[in-house]
Order: sequence, then structure tokens, then C-alpha cells
Amino acid sequence: MVEALKKHRISFKNAFAGLHYAITSQPNFKIHFSLAAVALALGFFLKISFLEMAILILVIIVCLTIEMVNTAIESVTDLVTEEWREDAKIAKDVSAGMMLLTAIGAIVTALLILGPKIGERFLWRSF
Repeated sequence: MVEALKKHRISFKNAFAGLHYAITSQPNFKIHFSLAAVALALGFFLKISFLEMAILILVIIVCLTIEMVNTAIESVTDLVTEEWREDAKIAKDVSAGMMLLTAIGAIVTALLILGPKIGERFLWRSF
């Protein structure tokens, strides 16, 4: 039992190191993290429902996770080869496309949840 807990502690330490690496070294992760903070702040400010906030948080977690997967794929690809190769390009392009698709989905989700509330609060109310 003690040995199992020790292994979990090491796993958590490594996981936090990976998260720290993503936050401190990846510009796109910083951008996604900042936009996530803005979306959450807007959610609190606009008093969205519990379910809407849960959906927003889930989408944010998926987006940040996919950004980390993208970073891992790019790092492994660079480890395998630093020379230009078509298969390495495909791996990196598909990985970037995965992140793009996820980001578009996150934007659409945020607009569906926050858009009407922003409209009610700031735009349509004055007419």
C-alpha cells in the first residue's frame, strides 16, 4: 500500500511538471489559458447557470488538454527526426488541426452560452 502511494506521488509530481512546462513554455497554451480565464470571469459576471458553467469548464479542460497533446506530439516528432519528412509534417499538421478544431468548438460553445447573455446585458437592452 505504501509503495502504491509512493508511485502515485511520483506520477502526480511528473504530471504537475508537465502542466508547469505547458504553462511556462508554450505561447499558445498561455493564450488558451488567458481566454479560458476571461470566459470563466464572464460566466461569473453574467451569472450563467450551473449547467452552463459546467459545460464551459468541460470545454476549457478539453481545449487545454488537446493543446498539451499537440505539444506532446510535436515534441515526440522532433525527437524522432529533426529533418524535414512528409510523415513528420503530417503528424504535426494533423495535431495542429486537432487543436484548431477544438478551439473552434470552444468558441462556438462560448458564443452559444455567453452570447445571448452579453446581448441581453449590453446590446439589446438599450433599444
